[in-house]
Amino acid sequence: MSYREGFMSPQIETKASVGFKAAVKEYKLTYYTPEYQTKDTDILAAFRVTPQLGVPPEEAGATVAAKSSTVTWTTVWTNGVISLDHNVFGFKFLCALRLEDMRVPTAYIKTFQGPPYRIQVERDKLNKYGRPLLGCTIKPKLGLSTKKYGRVVYECLCGGLNFNKDEENVNSQPFMRWRYRFLFCAEALYKAQDEKGEIKGHYLNATAGTCKEMMKRVVFAKELGIPIVMHDYLMGGFTANTSLAYYCRDNGLLLYIHHAKDAVIDIPKNHGMQFWVLAKVLCMSGGDHIHAGTIVGKLDGERDITLGFVDLLCDDVFKQIEVAVFISLKMVSLPGVLPVASEGIHVWNMPARTKIFGDDSIIQFGGGTLGHPWGNVLGVVANRVALEACVKALNEGRNLAWEGNEIFREASKWSLELADACEVWKEIVFNFAVVDVLDM
Repeated sequence: MSYREGFMSPQIETKASVGFKAAVKEYKLTYYTPEYQTKDTDILAAFRVTPQLGVPPEEAGATVAAKSSTVTWTTVWTNGVISLDHNVFGFKFLCALRLEDMRVPTAYIKTFQGPPYRIQVERDKLNKYGRPLLGCTIKPKLGLSTKKYGRVVYECLCGGLNFNKDEENVNSQPFMRWRYRFLFCAEALYKAQDEKGEIKGHYLNATAGTCKEMMKRVVFAKELGIPIVMHDYLMGGFTANTSLAYYCRDNGLLLYIHHAKDAVIDIPKNHGMQFWVLAKVLCMSGGDHIHAGTIVGKLDGERDITLGFVDLLCDDVFKQIEVAVFISLKMVSLPGVLPVASEGIHVWNMPARTKIFGDDSIIQFGGGTLGHPWGNVLGVVANRVALEACVKALNEGRNLAWEGNEIFREASKWSLELADACEVWKEIVFNFAVVDVLDM
């Protein structure tokens, strides 16, 4: 018998007495078990599965389960432990695959530290209660020298902000090296605090090409007395982010989480993963603030989905919201995370955002502050007046959705800064169809 004849000969059945066959068989024979009753100790994953043409739905679903179990295409004789295997997203049996939600057991969650602090601790550190915090992303994204950048930071903090933020691509360019940016921002922060008598902060972006470089920047920020640092957790990775969260808790730093490239993962309707999966994982990995979109701004964000993960972030227990979250998740003793409502907003969006996100949030402007015709400081004043007017109206029991325009007209009578901001941005809206909508 030639080598080719031997190679092409039929598979030989083995272990026939116990029913095993050394060959390929349909996944659904082993992994399609619709009668299974889930346990509290199970990892649950809800996938949206789009099979290849001709692949039955049961076989496609069983393929996903099998890939997260034996992680091979043939029969093996060893017992396995199930995991969420993301190689399955490229399986040939599938056209597309999306992880819509997940639940992990309480015992597993307890192995994580989670966010460095909790919302109440942060309010105590800032001495700010009963309203959302106010922030600004420094613009333009790129091009300012370190000294000019520090000047903008100072002006915004003096106007009445609680926080400023580096853009995600403000890192360490030839015209703005990170060390000097940190120094000028620290100078601006301390000067504004001395003049205004308020605790201030600036999200210094510590994201770097290596974990070692990232930690070097964070240590330098701590030595300067900066209260909060920033990390892009999808770019840096979960291992780097978790390590940073541990360092921040041990050294008294707050941690702001940005998530550049998340839309590549969570916007496609049939492939990738839903954002609240990323939010749940972030709560375990660690972060005190997370960029959350706005619903009313320029980023894609369906209202119910956004409300779902905002509620998840702020509460110790992940609730199963009526239309927004598929699988409830108990986060036991892990601290809550403040959602940062940002991107494409101005004063006219303040009533909606105050109502949607509530007190435990950060409302963060960019061009809606720095584009004010009277300059940066008065742009911040306009936003601060708008926020205070909305909070006052809420406390009086007024309906912001119906009375927002009237509330601003009243406040504009004694704040020319707000009046001019309302005039400049009165016709700016982002009315586009949302891509990622709930349909299950």
